[in-house]
Amino acid sequence: MTTWTNWAGTATSSPQRLHRPRNLDEITAAVRQTADAGMRMRPLGSGHSFTGVAATDSVALDLTEWAGVLDADRDTGLVTVRSGTTLRRLNTELARVGLAMSNLGDIDAQTIAGAVSTGTHGTGARFGGLATQIRALELVLADGSVVTCSETERPELFAAARVGLGALGVITTVTLQCEPAFVLDAHEGPEPLDAVLEAFDDHADTNDHFEFYWFPYGRNALVKRNNRVPGPAEPLSKLREFVDYTLTENAAFGTLCRLGRAVPALVPTLGRLSSSVLSTRSYRDVSHRVFATQRSVRFVESEWAVPREAVGDVLRELRALVPRLETPVAFPAEVRVAAADDVWLSTAYGRDTAYVAIHQYVGMPYREYFLAFAAIAGAVGGRPHWGKLHDLDATTLRERYPRFDDFLRVTADLDPQGVFRNGYLDRVLGPVTTG
Repeated sequence: MTTWTNWAGTATSSPQRLHRPRNLDEITAAVRQTADAGMRMRPLGSGHSFTGVAATDSVALDLTEWAGVLDADRDTGLVTVRSGTTLRRLNTELARVGLAMSNLGDIDAQTIAGAVSTGTHGTGARFGGLATQIRALELVLADGSVVTCSETERPELFAAARVGLGALGVITTVTLQCEPAFVLDAHEGPEPLDAVLEAFDDHADTNDHFEFYWFPYGRNALVKRNNRVPGPAEPLSKLREFVDYTLTENAAFGTLCRLGRAVPALVPTLGRLSSSVLSTRSYRDVSHRVFATQRSVRFVESEWAVPREAVGDVLRELRALVPRLETPVAFPAEVRVAAADDVWLSTAYGRDTAYVAIHQYVGMPYREYFLAFAAIAGAVGGRPHWGKLHDLDATTLRERYPRFDDFLRVTADLDPQGVFRNGYLDRVLGPVTTG
């Protein structure tokens, strides 16, 4: 490897060394070699973070070969999986034994370790992010030792490492609390945005999984309601799936985005068109096929977690912001919800949360938009998604996270030399201090 680039092209690095371990001994040896050489190491996931959280010009650890489910207990629902396993593979292997994760995000290309370490979440007022489904972690620490943590074994490490940014060590296995496989009844379709916002709390509280997309310059939102039902699955036909997802949501939408990038003045018209032609669909399918969708149109993203009670004000300001921007917005905004949790660096720590994710088509200017929205979200104490674009540093983040200094204390104890640091972590956590 001479150059590593993430999915969106927003982070690039040139590691001096690359390790591709196939077993635990090779992982520990790579960590020890890195520490002994006074170098820094970053584990590589699938590159779906938009930030530089995985970028390194020192030592990269590619965990592609360290994948697969190690143990799945159908009676207890406990599943232990190697950290380099993608969510897509994990979902497939869980389905084979009649199990499923309780909640997922809408992309399944990430590795399980990368997803939990950056705070990946789905939607659902009664559900937490992926990290809340973790029951134990195994890590290789900076000195090469292998440790396990859970609520009862090294509980402070567990509280920190569930969303640990890769700053505490290399996660080698993740033990998840899964549940019997279930079917989701999916209803998706356009609704007037004003009506959706007016009844936001009711929608969030009366559906298992609720979210919506707003196409800037349009009046409609694409609303998704997914609810658990006994089954059986009644999936979309292969033809409908191809038309809706491959042709409409990827090929046709990608064409509109490319047109908007070439002629920015057309973007508002194209946005209104996209909003007006949204279609309705209803189907039932196994949970992971409903949660996750395939995305071939590339974009850049910034997402902020705000107190749920503030989401109406935040969205009103977002709607007012978009028409004032110098560069029009070609991609929809996404709104989701999550329950409060107790994970130290979780964006939902200590409060019921609404997530507002804003996007721009890759290759179009986005800085003005993202910075302006960051100010809107920041005014209500918004916390940026760790894997999505933001400019905050440790000074500001300390104000947003009540357990921020506890996290730094655990990190300093386990990695005093900053073996697992990089430029992104130095910014968001502050520089390593020794002595």
